[in-house]
Amino acid sequence: MLADIQKNPWRVLLAINAAVIVGVFIHKILLPPYVPYIHLLVDYHFGFIKRALIGAIVALFTDKVPVWLVFAISGAAWLVTLGLFLRLFQKTFGFSNKTLPLFVLIAGSPYFLKNFMHTLGHFDIYGCVFALILLLIPAGSLLFVATAALFAIILVLIHHIHLLMYVPTIITIVGIRHYLGHGITRTNIAFGFAALLCVSALFLAAQFLGTMPIPEADFLAYLKSRMADPSRTSLLQFSYIWYQPLSKEVSDTWKWLPHNMLGLPVFALLLWLHTPLWRYFADLIAALASKLHRRLVIAALTGISLAYLIMFAMVFDYSRWMSNWAVCMFLILHAVKTLPAARETALIPPDDKRTNIFGLVLTLIPRVGIVRPF
Repeated sequence: MLADIQKNPWRVLLAINAAVIVGVFIHKILLPPYVPYIHLLVDYHFGFIKRALIGAIVALFTDKVPVWLVFAISGAAWLVTLGLFLRLFQKTFGFSNKTLPLFVLIAGSPYFLKNFMHTLGHFDIYGCVFALILLLIPAGSLLFVATAALFAIILVLIHHIHLLMYVPTIITIVGIRHYLGHGITRTNIAFGFAALLCVSALFLAAQFLGTMPIPEADFLAYLKSRMADPSRTSLLQFSYIWYQPLSKEVSDTWKWLPHNMLGLPVFALLLWLHTPLWRYFADLIAALASKLHRRLVIAALTGISLAYLIMFAMVFDYSRWMSNWAVCMFLILHAVKTLPAARETALIPPDDKRTNIFGLVLTLIPRVGIVRPF
């Protein structure tokens, strides 16, 4: 048995990852859910406002919101994400000893499931869920494009920053699976362009017209009326985000930029530890049969990365943005695997010592964090 472990340690790394996730969950539920909780309280009671869709849905079922509901909803979303990813990996690569290193490097990455566990209640995971669904459902008809547009609209209503965070990845998945996979016509081009205009218009409305229309004191009074325990006023300390203009967010981000930039070496180290995965992704793109497909995929990855650079300049939750960028790369990797290839791409070897060390280190890192690394 020891010889088998030494020959293929990836099963052990998988078990360690599972234990780490449990530990992150236990740690998370002991922390006050400040931002996630207040998002469950805010709805459309005072008209159309930004960041209110989840709270509006919660309001359909209960007038009083207990704190545990944050973990119930976000925990369910995390389990759905896990289930969808397992199904996607099985569909794309299958489960075997040969694919185990690839699976562990993605599923066990501190960017992915472990960080989603650490950020339970935040809105990032919903973009991943919708992208996973789009990677699994049939993509041959305009219904697929319409579904993607609906998902993008929902994400912008959850939080308008999704236009930069996951909508570009959704557009890329639609482009790869529908337009490159099933052909381009005037009809589907026009439909896709109209859908993009609708999503963009909604984003502008949320960004510039979605400010809370009442004084903050009245807003806080309403939030307290929805709390199961109104005495926990500390949970409302982030109510200002419904009043803060974009200029203020950008100003705060640049004010803290020198301090937060100290985390860049850590981000660079984490990216380097994923080298076997990035190398496989690059080989996958290079193996595509069509030169046009290769160029379009590279252009899409560049566009997604530029969207994240804009986010870095606007809001300083750098660890979250870095983690979600990596998740988007993982998702696009699966989409690229569906395109016609001129040759088979060699999988990540399970017996390479350097890769094994990288896998062990990534396994032991519990999460990346929210603002600064760890």
